Amino acid sequence: MNSAECYLQPDGTPKPEMLGSNPWLALLTETEHVYVNAERIESVGTISGRETLDYVMRSLDILQEIADTGRLDDDARGEMRRIITTVLQWAETAKGGSHAQRSEWTEKGYPLDIHNEGSAMIYKEYAERGEVVYDERIFQLIRTHGLIGQSIRGEIPVSHNASLYAMAGRSNLDWYRLLYTLNECIIRAAGERIWNSVRYDVATLIRRILEGDWSEFSTQYRLERLCPAEYDIYDEDAWFFEQEIFPRYELWYFTSALGAFEIGQIRVILRAVLDEIARRESAAGADGAAVKDAAVRHLNFKPLADSLWYDYEGKKRINIYKKRIIEKYLRDASVQNVNLCVTIENGTAYVDFAFSKVCEKLIDFCVEAERCGLLTFEKSIIVLYDMFGFRRDAFDRLNNENKYLATMNQTANSTKESIISYVTGRTVVDVGSGGGVLLDRLEQNFPEKRIIGTDISANVIDVLNGKKAKEGHRWEVRIHNFVEGEFGEPVDSVIFSSILHEIYSYTETERGRFDIESVKKALCNAYRSLCPGGRIIIRDGVKTDSKELRTVHFADASGLEFLQNYRQDFRGLTDIPEEAKLTAIDAENLTVTGDINFIREFMYTYTWGSESYAHEVQEQFGYWTLAEYKAFLTSLGAKLIVSEELLEPGYPEHLKEKLTLTDAAGSEVDYPPSNCILVAEKPCG
Repeated sequence: MNSAECYLQPDGTPKPEMLGSNPWLALLTETEHVYVNAERIESVGTISGRETLDYVMRSLDILQEIADTGRLDDDARGEMRRIITTVLQWAETAKGGSHAQRSEWTEKGYPLDIHNEGSAMIYKEYAERGEVVYDERIFQLIRTHGLIGQSIRGEIPVSHNASLYAMAGRSNLDWYRLLYTLNECIIRAAGERIWNSVRYDVATLIRRILEGDWSEFSTQYRLERLCPAEYDIYDEDAWFFEQEIFPRYELWYFTSALGAFEIGQIRVILRAVLDEIARRESAAGADGAAVKDAAVRHLNFKPLADSLWYDYEGKKRINIYKKRIIEKYLRDASVQNVNLCVTIENGTAYVDFAFSKVCEKLIDFCVEAERCGLLTFEKSIIVLYDMFGFRRDAFDRLNNENKYLATMNQTANSTKESIISYVTGRTVVDVGSGGGVLLDRLEQNFPEKRIIGTDISANVIDVLNGKKAKEGHRWEVRIHNFVEGEFGEPVDSVIFSSILHEIYSYTETERGRFDIESVKKALCNAYRSLCPGGRIIIRDGVKTDSKELRTVHFADASGLEFLQNYRQDFRGLTDIPEEAKLTAIDAENLTVTGDINFIREFMYTYTWGSESYAHEVQEQFGYWTLAEYKAFLTSLGAKLIVSEELLEPGYPEHLKEKLTLTDAAGSEVDYPPSNCILVAEKPCG
C-alpha cells in the first residue's frame, strides 16, 4: 500500500481515522492554497491544487522504498525512520492551511513562503497545543529542510546549515545516514533526474557539514548554478553578488523567475530591489517604528515566476510578451508601461512586475492571437510590439524564436549536411548560425578546427551562448555582418547556409530592401576575408530560368486564404510585374495560376505555416539563378568547385497533403528547384 492509499480515500479526501493523529494531513488536504514551483511542472494547465500533497506522498513512498531495500535495517528502534517520516509530513505544511489559518499564521509572523521556517513554526505550535509530541531534532530538521539542496543550487550560504552540526553533536544517531536519506526523499520527490544530478554533491556537502566545515562555495560556483544559461559572468556582476547579495540574503525561486534573463538584466532588477528595501528600512527608522517587517533576509521571486509562465501549445513557456516589456524597462526605467513591485512581509521581500492596463491588454491580445493562429493577428503582434519599441531587433520572432530555431535544427538530415565535406583549412565561419546545428556538426566532424558562428540577431546569439554553456561546446559565436565589412581576421572557409536570401531580404539600402547589391557586398567581404586557398560555401535558394506558368490546386480553403494574404503582403520579386505574379484565381475550385518563380516563393513560404508567416513573408528565397551565382563568383576571381541546383526533400514532404502542382496543360509536375550549392575557392597564386 502506498502513502496515498494509506492516508486518503479514493476521492482524495483524508480517511477520517487518520486525521486525529495526523493534523498535518488536514492542513495539506483541506487547503484552498495552490502553491507550485513553475520549474517543476510541464504545463500550467495541469495545475490541480494537489501538488503539495502529492509531493509529500511521493516523499513518504520513497522513504518506504529505501526502508524496503534494507538501508535502515540497523535502525533498531525505528527512531531514524520515525524522525524522517515526521519531518516529511510536516515540512510542507506552510504551503497548506485554510485562508483563515494562513492569515492567523501571517499575523503571528510565520514566514509562510519561506516554507522550511514557516513549517517549523507550525509544527511547534501544534506541539505546544498538545496535538503532536515535540522533538527538538524534528523541529530543527524541518527548519533546515531543503537547505542542503538550496546551497548546492547557489541560493543560500552553506553556513545556514550549521545548526545540523550542533544538533548531530548532541545525539548518537547516524546523522550522515539520516541526512542523506532525508535529502534523497526531498529531492527525489521533486524529480529522479534532479536527484541523480546532485546526489554526489549532497553526500559531499553533508560530510562537510558534519565535520564542521562550512566554507562557502565560490561566487563563480553559485552564479553558474543560479544562472545556468549564462555563458560569461563578468567581474562587475560577480562583485555585485559577492558584496551586495550573497552575504545578506537567501534567494528563493531565483532561477524559476530570472533564469530567462541575462545576468546584466538580473543585476539591474536586484539593484532596484535593494534600493527599495533600503528606502523602506530608512523610512521605518525615521518614523521610530519597529523594523520587524523591514529587516529583510529573504528575496523571494515566486510572484514573478508565477506571473511569467504560461502555456504555449500545451507546454509551459516564459511569456515572451511580458519579458520583452520588462527588458525595455530595464534598459530605460522611465518607461511608464511597467513598474517593479517589492512587497515586504515577515523578513521577506517579494518581487514582481506590475504592468499598465494598456500593457496588460496588449499582452492578453498577443497570447490569444498566437493561439488562434490567424495570419492577420500574427502580423498585428509584430506591428504592435514595433510600435511600442518592445522587439529587440528586426529579427526578433518573439514567441516563435525557439520553435523556429528548433525547426532549423531539424534540417540536420537535409542538404545542409552535404556542404560540410567542402570545408577546408583551420578556421571555419558559419554565417547566420541560427539554432547552431551546423556549428555542432562542424565541431563533431572537425575537432582540430576553430569553429566560429556569427549572427546579427541578439536573440540568436543569446540562445547560442546558452546552448554552448549548457552543452559544453568549444565553438564560439559573435555578432558580425558581412554586408558591413570583412571578418577582421583571415579565415579558411566561410559558409552561407540559407543566409544570403535573408541578407537580400532584410538589408536596407538606398534603394530599399531586395537589393542584390547587399548580397554582392556580403560575398565580396567574405571573399576578401579568405586566406589563399580558402572557400566560400553557399547553400541557399535559387530562382529558375523558366518563365512558365504553374497552377496550384489546394487541398482546402485555408491554403487559398494563405495565398491571398501572401499576395498582399509579399514585397519581393520586384522584377516581375504585379499582374504577372498571379494570372488567375479560381476560388470555387481552390486553384491559382501564376509565374513559376512567384508560385515557387509562395510554396516554400507556405511550408513554414502560419506561425512563421509574419516573418517568412518578408523574405525572398530565390534571388539569383544558378547562372547568375556562377557569373558573380567568377567575377571575384574565384574558381568554382561545385555548382548545382536541387529540390530540398523537406518541401514536397511537407506540402504533399496540402497542394498539387500542375503545368499549363493540367499535368502534374515536379516542384521547381528550391536550393543550390556552390563552392568557390580563392586561388593560392
